[in-house]
Amino acid sequence: MANTKSITDKDERKKVKRAARKKAAPKGPRTGARGENKQKVKKASRGQSKR
Repeated sequence: MANTKSITDKDERKKVKRAARKKAAPKGPRTGARGENKQKVKKASRGQSKR
C-alpha cells in the first residue's frame, strides 16, 4: 500500500490508495480456514440443569 500520510486532501489520498491497490499483486488462496486459530468454545454440559 502506498504511504499516504503526507497527502492531506481526502479525494487525492483515495485516488492514490485505489491506484496502489489496483497495481498490487493479488493475494494467494488461503492455506487454512479463516478461523482456525481462534479458541474454540466448549459446549455446555448436557443433561439436567443444576439450578
